[in-house]
Amino acid sequence: MAAAGPVRTNWHPNMKHSEVERWICIYPAYINAKKTRQEGRRLPKENCVDNPTYVEIRDVLSVANLHFVVENKQYCREKSREVQFRGRVRVQLRNADGTLCNNEFATRESIMKHVASKIPQLKTRQNKPNEPQPQPQSSGAAAGSSGGGGGGGGGGKKGKGKRR
Repeated sequence: MAAAGPVRTNWHPNMKHSEVERWICIYPAYINAKKTRQEGRRLPKENCVDNPTYVEIRDVLSVANLHFVVENKQYCREKSREVQFRGRVRVQLRNADGTLCNNEFATRESIMKHVASKIPQLKTRQNKPNEPQPQPQSSGAAAGSSGGGGGGGGGGKKGKGKRR
């Protein structure tokens, strides 16, 4: 039989650090370089990675020998409700007596920086091309058809006149 997951209870100040509710939360938006600070990014852009997922965060944490739990939660600042943007990871930072689980990771920022630095090294990231490269044939045709003045398509507002 599989081992049962941690039991969830409501938080109160007398909880031990080893209880799941005291573990830190990491949403993928915290380390997403494509998000702004207002959209939930917590680290500087140079320390972040493009569009991480909870699966990638989980993979990095499993290699780092940290205790974690994946939850099907959505970040409150996330605009999209699609499945790919869901998920958060809770990570145990301290033992029940308050000592650090891993001396390498003393703060939540240190864990987030570690995760963001290791995600680009994952095999799933290395196999994907970063950006689709434009084809030379299509770029020449597109440049010829999108000329500036004649024909349909372009132009600004017409027939509005001055506002008074």
